[in-house]
Amino acid sequence: MSAVEQHTRAHIVTDVLDEDRGAVPVVLRYDPDRDPHCVRMALPGAAPREWAVARDLLEQGLHAPAGRGETRVWPCGRVQTVVEFHTARGVSVVQFETRTLTRFLRRTRAAAAEPVPH
Repeated sequence: MSAVEQHTRAHIVTDVLDEDRGAVPVVLRYDPDRDPHCVRMALPGAAPREWAVARDLLEQGLHAPAGRGETRVWPCGRVQTVVEFHTARGVSVVQFETRTLTRFLRRTRAAAAEPVPH
């Protein structure tokens, strides 16, 4: 199976490091050989971070609020999706275009040779 990587931009709505909150480059990665149930999101900054998010959590969060432990995902209007990361230091909230996440998740299913849900 091959890895899937997508470069996109997202808005950091809040950030524990109080960095620039404009649109920032984000790298979405999925490697079915490393972890077939996980997507990695690399966020830039003075202290770059990479978050692991369950693929099924992202799928659920595109349509209704969903959350597990330190990560929560929910739709924000018709075209945005919010991903919220909780740590001992605070909360980071990142807003993505829903179609970008949808397209990326479709590619991850193809890479994992999974059927596309209807």
